[in-house]
Amino acid sequence: MTPRIVVAGSGSALPRRRVSNQELAETVETSDEWIVERTGIRWRHIAGEGETTASLATESARRALAAAGVEPAEVGLIVLATATPDQTFPASATIVQAALGIADCVAFDVAAVCSGFLYALSVAESMMRGGTAKVALVIGAETFSRILDWEDRGTCVLFGDGAGAMVLKVDDSAGAPPRGILSVSLHADGRHNQLLFVDGGPSTTGTVGKLRMKGPEVFKHAVTNLSKVMTEVLEKAHLTAADVDWVVPHQANRRILDATARKLGLDPSKVVITVDEHANTSAASVPLAFDTAVKDGRIKLGDLVVLEAMGGGFTWGAAAIRI
Repeated sequence: MTPRIVVAGSGSALPRRRVSNQELAETVETSDEWIVERTGIRWRHIAGEGETTASLATESARRALAAAGVEPAEVGLIVLATATPDQTFPASATIVQAALGIADCVAFDVAAVCSGFLYALSVAESMMRGGTAKVALVIGAETFSRILDWEDRGTCVLFGDGAGAMVLKVDDSAGAPPRGILSVSLHADGRHNQLLFVDGGPSTTGTVGKLRMKGPEVFKHAVTNLSKVMTEVLEKAHLTAADVDWVVPHQANRRILDATARKLGLDPSKVVITVDEHANTSAASVPLAFDTAVKDGRIKLGDLVVLEAMGGGFTWGAAAIRI
């Protein structure tokens, strides 16, 4: 029997500093009304001194392990999705590994920007099915505040920092309906590189660079690609939108979330929305929103949950999971 890969627990972490739209308006030419109307964002968390992608990832991992009742020594695989690693190398996943006190496991980073967690989830699932590990940590963590141009009001108001993690376990037990990751669909189209990118890198400018985005074009592609991939992932699992209990989307923009739900004919009350509190946390967005909905009691054992995201590249993807 093909082993099922189930979500055993989740956790999340946010920087201590919580920043309102009003606070941003003191240094950037913007307003609370302007930001809320165009994005739905009201707050974001910004990493301070001593808070890094790896430290946030570690805290989210600790909380996920506690929720799953799993000891760090049981973890055989760590896949960390991030576009803002602590160092060019080594992988931030190895920093998390050391911080958790894990002497030896497979640990590496995945870079697919806002879709990164979906890519990491798929990689971890495939490796676990192949026998690499019985228990894995899949993490999305970002400190996007450190690659923002704080004079560009079109981008700096959109992003925040944070981390989210899931513990995956191999489950050979019988059950109906089957739990675990039912299907995953991933895509990329590098022809759209210049619509959402960072204008730096070790092999080009030798600098970290700043985030650049052409918002209207990204919006158009996001609604089209996300609705298609969600339909695709449900068809692969022999399900329909009517079967879905919760959609946990990438928290980029409230208007994208609403437009995608309308295009799919989804009940808006089934869409988990945290963009108002966290803004766009890139690869951390999906696991952070998922953990929020688990902790507040919305997502429960047995629920069918669809995760989806799109990010720079473009990359996009979705996963159907029975919790």
